[in-house]
Amino acid sequence: MKGSFSVTVDIEDWYHIPSVCSSPYAVYRSVNEFFEKWDGRYDFLTEPTNRALNILDEFNITATFFVVADTVEHYPGLIESIVERGHEIACHGLHHACKIDPETKMPLMNCEEFEQKTLLAKRILEKISGQKVAGYRAPNALVGGWMVDSLERMKFKYDSSVSVNSLYNKTDSSLKTVSSFPYYPVEHGLEAGHDRNFIEFPWAYYHNVLKIPASGGPILRFLGAPLVLNGLIQSLKRGHTIFYFHPLDISCTKFPSIGNNRPLYWCMKGKLVEHRIRHIFKSLENVKKLCLRDYQEI
Repeated sequence: MKGSFSVTVDIEDWYHIPSVCSSPYAVYRSVNEFFEKWDGRYDFLTEPTNRALNILDEFNITATFFVVADTVEHYPGLIESIVERGHEIACHGLHHACKIDPETKMPLMNCEEFEQKTLLAKRILEKISGQKVAGYRAPNALVGGWMVDSLERMKFKYDSSVSVNSLYNKTDSSLKTVSSFPYYPVEHGLEAGHDRNFIEFPWAYYHNVLKIPASGGPILRFLGAPLVLNGLIQSLKRGHTIFYFHPLDISCTKFPSIGNNRPLYWCMKGKLVEHRIRHIFKSLENVKKLCLRDYQEI
């Protein structure tokens, strides 16, 4: 295998997912509305995040944490604990709101609003971490080419949202020129282009007859470790690639049963998924791992 890979972790809680908040089909229009109306327990994030940090320490992995910026307000000390362990902080939006429509892929906000909210998120994360925040991951991996142009204007250096596969496309581009290794996106789009001051880190996939997403997350929960591991190994032969998970994936606590359209979304999680993550790390322990801030092109 010629490639290296980056371990990335998405820091969001159960209410950030689009069936609960901030999507066209959510129960709550926004996270702010959620906190105005919700009177039950909300923190299901802190405990599994601490366990995730211990797993990364165990395997000597420095990861990139894509953080929803409002967690700084609602989870005192949590982001600081990630920084203290030496990990990179990157941006996963201000409130994890969808920026493009999941069905039509049309923008749900204009560039001005996107840049205003994303710059605020960037500043919050830079203040709490003491780091320059160079990376972005679109909430729910819903990303448009216009967003990349905005990210470059805001002095981000990279995005990691694109998942090339035969099952779905969460972007506004065809992705015909994109694989599973880093590339420079064209202006106003997400196809592969020429040198620019911005890099896209697409996710791993397994290619047989179809291209199956294999970077982790829900695919790891529902389809298991063998598919993800085989996809990572195959993607590593193409070049650098991405693995990701959420601390929520390894939570053993039952989440509140609210949310539209995704009744079985959390039916697979906990110790089973933690075992799968450990298996992948053990299987790839001799493969070079790079924090995204350390990728040589950045």
